[in-house]
Amino acid sequence: MGNIPLWLCIPFAGLLLCIAIFPLVKGEWWDKNKGWAVLIWSLLFIIPFAVKYGAGETAETVLECIVNDYLSFIVLLFGLFCVSGNINLEGDFVGSPRMNTGLLAIGTLLSSCIGTTGASMLLVRPMIQMNSWRRNKSHIMVFFIFLISNMGGCLTPIGDPPLLMGFMRGVPFTWSLRLFPVLVFNMVILLTVFYFIDRRAYRRDIALGMRPDISRPTTTFKVNGLHNIIFMVMIVAGVVLSGVLPGMKAFQNADGSVISIPIFRSVRLAVPTLIEIIIILVAAFLSFKTTKSDVRTKNHFTWGAIEEVAVLFIGIFITMQPALMILKSKGAELGLTKPLEMFWATGALSSFLDNTPTYLVFLTTAGTLGATSGIATTVGTVAVKMLMAISCGAVFMGANTYIGNAPNFMVKSISDENGIKMPSFFGYMLCSLKFLIPVFIIDTLVFFIGGRRLWTTKNNAESWRTASMNWMKRCTRLPVLDSERHLPEKKRVCWMT
Repeated sequence: MGNIPLWLCIPFAGLLLCIAIFPLVKGEWWDKNKGWAVLIWSLLFIIPFAVKYGAGETAETVLECIVNDYLSFIVLLFGLFCVSGNINLEGDFVGSPRMNTGLLAIGTLLSSCIGTTGASMLLVRPMIQMNSWRRNKSHIMVFFIFLISNMGGCLTPIGDPPLLMGFMRGVPFTWSLRLFPVLVFNMVILLTVFYFIDRRAYRRDIALGMRPDISRPTTTFKVNGLHNIIFMVMIVAGVVLSGVLPGMKAFQNADGSVISIPIFRSVRLAVPTLIEIIIILVAAFLSFKTTKSDVRTKNHFTWGAIEEVAVLFIGIFITMQPALMILKSKGAELGLTKPLEMFWATGALSSFLDNTPTYLVFLTTAGTLGATSGIATTVGTVAVKMLMAISCGAVFMGANTYIGNAPNFMVKSISDENGIKMPSFFGYMLCSLKFLIPVFIIDTLVFFIGGRRLWTTKNNAESWRTASMNWMKRCTRLPVLDSERHLPEKKRVCWMT
């Protein structure tokens, strides 16, 4: 296949614009017709592609995308959605700034243990329930996406698919623990900013006359459907096996290739992937069979969120193929030789494209740079700081848009279902520009440009602390994300947290 023309990316851009604009201007129409929009934009890619490259090549491209990318993606999301929907946390916990900040911190660290998708699905409903009495709360779910659905997955290959892909390419399983200082650094900044924003919103809610139920003197806590943790572990094990089994001789052909089931032409479903899918579906089935329906009722469980994600993302996966092909063919020609360049290039593309192939493209590019020391992978030796930059870019910047990572849109959909007015597509991007991009700039200066040179003098350190504090103060003065009427000045200060 020759060079892919850039105009074949138009359907992908068109679909993204529809997702961004139509919910704002034609919300009811979009809810009923989003499937038709996905179909039309998909055909606007498939038909011109078939005319240029032939029906066989087109069928192979689409099937490759569906079988090897979308299928495992949606099955994993479906399994975690089902299992988490059968776990209900009951308690007297009140969504105060301290409680919300603590849960975000715990969830962020948990993401590396059960994956960003697993942690998001497990904690999204408890977070919504804790704050159900509040009016101003959309910012809570935005920071939930920032931290739990994205950044928290950077410490292990289980945390996020790009790191699992790196593990399959020879990166040691425990290597990503090196990113712990970066994660803690970002957590401190974002959680501090979040606390002051949430405290301000909390005071406004109190001033509006909203009060949590604190009639009982003691705090109770109960987990319904606790046995579903077993099925959550099954799903995580399935994901791990999909990365481990391809390296075992029992799952390899004589030539070293992974045993797979032929589908069409070169499209094949790898047996380890099939095992992962079976394990996940079995876990979801057993979860429903062994859990009482009233648990799902307490969770306000519906199929709407997973249906919306399934419909929209099959269109996104199909229409993004030309962009991924261009990236794969031109990635080595971009002239990216520095960690900061890799960080921003990987991150920018991971904000809109699937971050797993994006990570792989830049990992392969880094492997060709001729590093003499670093991490030995199947694509070549990659310098440590370069690998850190690629990993952080792929994992962290998936938070820049709703479509940047699998759980982002799911959290948005579940929040919308529960009456939380989430920001629009562009509104969310504005939030990421305000809160995330400054953090990523600081990451670049501290971790990807020599790091320690920034702190060589007392004056530099002092000026850096001053600049950081000024930025956090500006952030905390930003209005909360929910629409609200202005309160009289005398009512704005009340109930210290």
